Amino acid sequence: MLTHLYVKNYALIESLEIDFQKGLTIITGETGAGKSILLGALGLVIGQRADTQALRDKEQKCVVEVTFDIKGYKLKSFFKSQDLDYADECVVRREINPSGNSRAFINDTPVTLPVLKELGSFLIDIHSQHETLEINSGSLQLSLVDAVADNDKLLTEYQQLFAQYKTLQKQLAELKAQEEQSKKDFDYFSFLFHELEEAAINAEEIKNAEEELETLNNAEEIQGNLVAVVNILSEGEINILNQFTEIKNLLNNAAKHSAQAKELAERINSVYIELKELSREISAASESIMADPERAQMLSDKLDTYNHLLQKHRVARAEELIQIKNDLESKLQFVSGLDTQIAKLESDIQDEEKQLLKLADELSKRRNSKLQEIEKSVSQTLSALGMPNAVLKINCSKLEKLNENGFDSVQFLFSANKGSEPKELGKVASGGELSRLMLSLKALMAQIKTLPTIIFDEIDTGVSGEIAHKIGNIMEDMAKNMQVIAITHLPQIASKGKTHLKVYKKDKGEITHSLIKELSKEERVEEIAHMLSGDKITDVALQNAKSLLSL
Repeated sequence: MLTHLYVKNYALIESLEIDFQKGLTIITGETGAGKSILLGALGLVIGQRADTQALRDKEQKCVVEVTFDIKGYKLKSFFKSQDLDYADECVVRREINPSGNSRAFINDTPVTLPVLKELGSFLIDIHSQHETLEINSGSLQLSLVDAVADNDKLLTEYQQLFAQYKTLQKQLAELKAQEEQSKKDFDYFSFLFHELEEAAINAEEIKNAEEELETLNNAEEIQGNLVAVVNILSEGEINILNQFTEIKNLLNNAAKHSAQAKELAERINSVYIELKELSREISAASESIMADPERAQMLSDKLDTYNHLLQKHRVARAEELIQIKNDLESKLQFVSGLDTQIAKLESDIQDEEKQLLKLADELSKRRNSKLQEIEKSVSQTLSALGMPNAVLKINCSKLEKLNENGFDSVQFLFSANKGSEPKELGKVASGGELSRLMLSLKALMAQIKTLPTIIFDEIDTGVSGEIAHKIGNIMEDMAKNMQVIAITHLPQIASKGKTHLKVYKKDKGEITHSLIKELSKEERVEEIAHMLSGDKITDVALQNAKSLLSL
């Protein structure tokens, strides 16, 4: 329940602080005194949009801080899921800076607006005239039926599964789109892959092929040069090895008499051995090099294919062609595996759809089991509110497709007069009738389940006299199970409150301020007398006020 409100620098409010009590709290005040401003401030802490126009002093920040007693609300799991510190006394704060930036805090921990809004939905239900009009919405009508049917847990389970189901459907659609596009590209990718695979690109082989082709293309010249070298070294009439033999003999003779000559002879002998070996190797090389047109053509074709692929794929190295081949292979494998993935997803979707249908059927049974109870209870309450012939009829039909709430579509039909066929609310119910209908539904829900603090903003519009008394009685009954705050202009309703707050304006110099205070017994008598008689409070009005208050 709401226990404390602090507002600073908001609209006509310079600074305001008030405590709230259990039961029914009444808020009254002249038109324009600031009651709607109070609701606007409360709206900020449940995630409504912030506007710098609401700042009283454009140079200072606005602060709205609300304290709640939440020990009976079973919110520990919510706090844990949002990584927030839980305490039975929860403090929610919203700040708006002059720049327009807004910050929100739960127990002094910064939170996003969606988190603030979700928590707010558990804590406060602000029921304004706008909310009354929303009763025409099919989604709100269904949520009211679900509330009476106590479908919260089952509906949450269903909606979590439905979200997974929609995710799988989206994944399936994406895979099928990929499959359609990939199949168009499959033949082309396959051609490119097999072309590269047949080319058998290998960087080392390409290098060797280039060197071998260069040799084959110049085999005659290379062989001629090698033969000439062999002739110079060993085969010609005058050759180097013969000359080295003569040099070697001369030095060997000299070595008999000179250590230095001996060393030189050994060195010459080593050179002679090396030249002789070189001569044999060059000779063998000249014999191994032969023109091979077929081999040269084969290598030329291989290198032509390689260069063609480089140009085709706009790369410069064999390694890049190999990477392209690997990428193409991965794409082909992916396309080949799409059928398996699609089949698996379709199977998963069918399984989840079966579970969803089972849960949706259970939701539907629970809803339908409560329709007559809702119709009967609401009709009885409406009768007590001066509409004895009012009839609420709830149609629950089955949709063709599952949605986030199951397969039920709920429609409230209403008739205020005897003999009239119930029709859609928006076509037959007046604003006053809608207000009383909404109050009847909220009263029923208050009997069945724990509701957050509910704030009625002039739900008594369009009624007076005895009906106002009965509306007050209903609010009083609701307040036995929950905290009810009612903004009203009717003395009959104002007299029902356990606590009475008054919003009023006061001028300070050139500035008007909105203030709020809790009324004492005497002040309350005067306030209700004022509501009865206007500015001039008569003795009769005072007596009537005391009568209403049972004093």
